[in-house]
Amino acid sequence: MPEALEVLDGLTQHTIDNGQSSELLLSEGEVDSSVLSWLVSRPDGLPADTSAPRRVGMRDVAAIRTFSQMFMRLDFLYGGGHGHRALRHYFRQEVLPLLKASYSAKVGSALFEAAAEISQLLGWTAYDTGNHALANRYLLSTLRLTQVADDRMMGARILTNMSHQANYLGDISRATRLARASTEGGKGHATPRAMALFAAHEARALSSAQDRKGATRAMSEAEKYFERAETADDPEWLSYMDEAELVGEFCHCLRDLKLGSESVRFAERAVALTDPQYARTLGFCRMVLAQSQLLNGELEAAVTTAGLAVAGGDALQSARFQRYVADFQREVSVHAGNPAVRDFNEQVRDAMTQLDDE
Repeated sequence: MPEALEVLDGLTQHTIDNGQSSELLLSEGEVDSSVLSWLVSRPDGLPADTSAPRRVGMRDVAAIRTFSQMFMRLDFLYGGGHGHRALRHYFRQEVLPLLKASYSAKVGSALFEAAAEISQLLGWTAYDTGNHALANRYLLSTLRLTQVADDRMMGARILTNMSHQANYLGDISRATRLARASTEGGKGHATPRAMALFAAHEARALSSAQDRKGATRAMSEAEKYFERAETADDPEWLSYMDEAELVGEFCHCLRDLKLGSESVRFAERAVALTDPQYARTLGFCRMVLAQSQLLNGELEAAVTTAGLAVAGGDALQSARFQRYVADFQREVSVHAGNPAVRDFNEQVRDAMTQLDDE
């Protein structure tokens, strides 16, 4: 455990201010070894009560969770690593010292769970800005952190995040392995809502692999888990996993499987269900709807929908959203002479210029 805290302390000294890194994912060997260790190792158990002068209480843990929830909300609202610097400073100066302090078994377990919530958010925000190797290191270190208090549900969530990232970068084989490890590792430890999330991301990876049968099975499992979502108490960090989120995952799957009509139907529902205050999420759903309409041969509708996504503005702070837009522009490039496509490309240029000025 001490080595994991040292690694995390070192990671908090890296900034994401210099834009996207040229590095992508860490080596398969390093990732696979860490995942296997998480799957088969027994929990570390909390460190023995030390003689450290500072005594941690549940009020300290509550403060960490409040801080984490605040920054998670900022991430959902704006994306683009918004607040990453402050979050990094807080984690290094306030959270890490507490992990080395004195606490009871009850407080210690809650403390490590709260620390993992912030650590994974640091990894996620680095991912959203395109700093993939840094994000991978945060996520792997957080996975190690979850072993201390045997927080299997958070550990499975970390693997889901890593699968999401690998899928985004086109490493479909890795994405599928990580998603499967998440669902298997979460069984018996995670709530139905969490299992719905894990199964949905397994479906995402299998859809990218063009495994229609496997993806359909995983989506069906996700639906069945979600039907029981209200039967258990979920941690606060899982509150975003609602119907809109599930439908949003499914429309990605159907788009990747090239099922145009079904993808349009699910994407329209995802757009309708997503709270407009979550600009990045709504932007993703609208771009998937646009791509689905394009699959369906509806060029004019697709360009109009993509224009609405870009007009949101805030979503463009996310490097991932910018990739969605660039992918769509590439897909409609065969219609470059179409006035609607020309207008859309001009809209994107103007929006990116305005973003640089903000």
